[in-house]
Amino acid sequence: PAIINGLKSNGLAHPNTRIVVEKPFGTDLESARTLNRLLASAFDESQVYRIDHYLGKETVQNLMALRFANVLFEPLWNSRYIKHIQITVAESTGVAGRGDYYDRSGALRDMVQNHLMQLLCLVAMEPPARFDASAVRDEKLKVINALLDLTGNDIILGQYADGEGQGSYRQDVGNSSSTTESYVALKCRIANWRWSKTPFYLRTGKRLSRRVSEIVVQFRALPHWIFEEPAHTKGNSLTIRLQPDEGIDLRLTIKEPGPGGMRLVEVPLDMSFAKTLTSDATELINAYERLIMDVIRGNQTLFMRSDEIEAAWRWTDAAITTCQEQNAPLQLYSSGSEGPLAAEELLKRDGVSWRPLETPPTPEPSRP
Repeated sequence: PAIINGLKSNGLAHPNTRIVVEKPFGTDLESARTLNRLLASAFDESQVYRIDHYLGKETVQNLMALRFANVLFEPLWNSRYIKHIQITVAESTGVAGRGDYYDRSGALRDMVQNHLMQLLCLVAMEPPARFDASAVRDEKLKVINALLDLTGNDIILGQYADGEGQGSYRQDVGNSSSTTESYVALKCRIANWRWSKTPFYLRTGKRLSRRVSEIVVQFRALPHWIFEEPAHTKGNSLTIRLQPDEGIDLRLTIKEPGPGGMRLVEVPLDMSFAKTLTSDATELINAYERLIMDVIRGNQTLFMRSDEIEAAWRWTDAAITTCQEQNAPLQLYSSGSEGPLAAEELLKRDGVSWRPLETPPTPEPSRP
């Protein structure tokens, strides 16, 4: 508020000004509304760029191209063909250096309300009429408004304990009685025709076994299996990797080369952007660089609008209230693990499981 008022009172908030606002965009719905009103008192909405660096990642950009520029995927992008979708943002580091902020925030406010919500919107949104800021953000807002409120059974909260020579969350923040979550897993449902039977599983956490951000689209199994050999997979999967190695991985079942009958094996069609689309002289652009260039160009497509921010906070506030009213237990997990066991149970109830953070290598087909 002091910065916005200072820019306004010193004549720096003129019609040609563009202001970039880094998260957090408030700490709840009421504070977000207050911030939006303050911004609106000095700037037009077309001048405000609420930045989320996840939306500047190459793979996030390619998610929209993958869906809306290829006839291959969009006809299948619905609950008839997709069993579930997982969105993971896992960090191997703790909160050291940010303990004071993080202990007042937690994973729901720090990650779910913005990063994971934005990824969810891009995966689930309807095709916009045009690829411009207004049309794209209209469709993202519809997704948030269609999200059903979470129940206590849909939320798992966790906090990392010590392990693998690393201290606990409470040691890192200097608060021996902290109940702030460093991990959250959610089962989300979208109440519209496209996604009514497809759950979205979201998880994010600190001090996990690996730093990885990815979206896994699990397609349904075939209605009838014609081969004598048992199926190697329960359905094809599409993995969109955001970090550390940006790319797309489509898992297919094919015949293993060689004689001896129809032996089936699962193989990836793997496209790493760093290997496929760049040369030694060209590196993938940093997410913040891309977004700052969009600010200079005046392109708001990858930035959040005020009504989108408030809708996301409205849903997140309801989730936080549910946790408080039902006294959701805080599940401890060891540093360097894949998170609390209760998060595994969340998916096991539906007969599925999380994609492992430490993905095992695909075995090479045997040779006769």
